[in-house]
Amino acid sequence: MSNLKTRVITAFFYGGTMIIMTLASTWTTMIMCSVLSGLCAFELYAMLRSDAKLPNEIIGIVTAAAFPAAYFFWHFNGLLSLTVSSATVLLVWYVFYTPARITDVALTLFGSCYTGLLLSSLINIRDILPGFWGGVLVVGILLSVWANDAFAYFVGSKIGRHKLAPRISPNKSYEGFLAGVVGSVAAWSLLVFIPELNLTLVWAIVGGLFTGVMGILGDLVESRIKRATGFKDSSKLLPGHGGFLDRCDSLLIVAAITSLYFRVLGMI
Repeated sequence: MSNLKTRVITAFFYGGTMIIMTLASTWTTMIMCSVLSGLCAFELYAMLRSDAKLPNEIIGIVTAAAFPAAYFFWHFNGLLSLTVSSATVLLVWYVFYTPARITDVALTLFGSCYTGLLLSSLINIRDILPGFWGGVLVVGILLSVWANDAFAYFVGSKIGRHKLAPRISPNKSYEGFLAGVVGSVAAWSLLVFIPELNLTLVWAIVGGLFTGVMGILGDLVESRIKRATGFKDSSKLLPGHGGFLDRCDSLLIVAAITSLYFRVLGMI
């Protein structure tokens, strides 16, 4: 009960801050995404370094935090320019820093793209609707991720019997997985009530199913990284929840997939 209380309190402040910053303006949404990207990259590189890897944390964290800003100001041209620039700087670093291996260059670039590039998709989603309602749309996506996580956690811990991926994440079950998808679909179904959003209930359900599955995949991706590096949590920065990457692992994938989904539907 004490641990559950800690999780609830942390979730309240963490989630409340994200919702307020998302609804406030596109500027605050960009700042939120940049801060989260930098923190997630910081935790990722810390885990990789403990596994005898040598990523360039400075270049990686700065690039990760800059991705949302690059999209905010220059859209896809900004993302492309930043990716090319980061890759070039990393190659120069590789040439002149002899302890670095080519795998360290790849891991540094991967880390910044995995966190910052994927999370910048939230700004792309916010641009679908002008002003306040764009923020409401992003909040809806956040709620779908949180509903997926909450449903999976409570159902899986109560009645989970059949292991989903025992070698990667022993606590996850098929029962929790299905409950998480239901939570995601329920949250997506509410999106149809957003004014001027051309999304039917059928396509909302499809989106909820798709992103619900992808959200679990995002969780398993980070779980495999933690298992490979010997970590239980990405950090201890969020009491009861581990680290920021632990909280954003599903969101990173869901944000990118949702952006692609809305693009396929012709909404972007």
